[in-house]
Amino acid sequence: MDAHEKLRLLADEARYDISCACGRKENRDDHRRRGPGGLWLYPASVPRGGTSVLLKTLLSSVCTNDCRYCHLRAGQDVRRCTLDPSEVARLFMNYYEQGKVFGLFLSSGVLRSPDYTMDRLLGAAHILRRRYAYRGYLHLKIIPGASDAAIEAALALASAVSLNVEAPTPSSFRLLSSTKRYEEDIVRPIRLISRLTASGGPYARVKQTTQFVVGAAEETDAQIVEAAFRLYRRWRLNRVYFSAYQRGAGDASLPGQRGGTRPEDLPAREHRLYQADWLIRKYGFEADEIPFEADGNLSLAADPKEMWARRHPGRFPINLNKADRWELLRVPGFGPVTVRRILDLRRGGGRVRRIEDLGRPGRRLREATAYVTF
Repeated sequence: MDAHEKLRLLADEARYDISCACGRKENRDDHRRRGPGGLWLYPASVPRGGTSVLLKTLLSSVCTNDCRYCHLRAGQDVRRCTLDPSEVARLFMNYYEQGKVFGLFLSSGVLRSPDYTMDRLLGAAHILRRRYAYRGYLHLKIIPGASDAAIEAALALASAVSLNVEAPTPSSFRLLSSTKRYEEDIVRPIRLISRLTASGGPYARVKQTTQFVVGAAEETDAQIVEAAFRLYRRWRLNRVYFSAYQRGAGDASLPGQRGGTRPEDLPAREHRLYQADWLIRKYGFEADEIPFEADGNLSLAADPKEMWARRHPGRFPINLNKADRWELLRVPGFGPVTVRRILDLRRGGGRVRRIEDLGRPGRRLREATAYVTF
């Protein structure tokens, strides 16, 4: 198997890990597209504004871990291969110099040990930065259980790093893997990265993200949201991503394989978690304000902001000509752009007299009319 064929295989396997610098709809498969040589390219936010695409690949599909949600786990009969660090760098630079990609997301299965794998990932990064003088976007995966020295070396080379937390509690994490330890292999490295990338720290320019697997273990949306909120507030992660469990790829012993959320509802559950995440990051909601159903999950019938509004009728209607920014952001159907338009109009001495003053009334603006006065 030549290097190009290996890259096609490994790039395809990387599609399950979405904790990269993607746009608002990063969680949807239909926002990926096939690029050069049939490789998957992913939308990504560019630091200077706008979006471009990342080449995403594994360095190796060989893995010693037994992550029960992953079809590449140890003992599975799947096609495996490994790229040499120099091959990764050379193939990426070929696409980059042709203007076909903006940056690289490099992950890997676990070869031999966490630090052995990190050494190979770092080797590829060193070649890119030193031999090719590449100064662009580079996202490196931190392997669970990696040493402090390996993590700091990655921060010195990367634009962003991620270590997937996968589950919100130690008990749900134990259902996913017996070869990884929650506190030692996941929490400790995330805490270290947070300290090193804090404002004023040695690697403050580096972004940290993570990913939860949704629906594989016995976790609830409430547990995931609480854990995500903690990651944002306590450890200052830049983004938390959610990936619906690919039922059929996992071990038959997983609760998510046997039952729980219906397979057809998993993408919708993922989508609701992104909406709840947006409320926390952009709308000023606290974790305990996110509305959950009796089973601890988000409603699949309506988005969480709509559900919050229904449960707080005393907060409405809101006067569009008097309410502050945070009150306006609570209105179902209003996003940051609409709220900014209202505030700009008021600052200019104008008033909102009808919903049409805010633009052509589509479904979302029509939804807002039940919650506002003029």
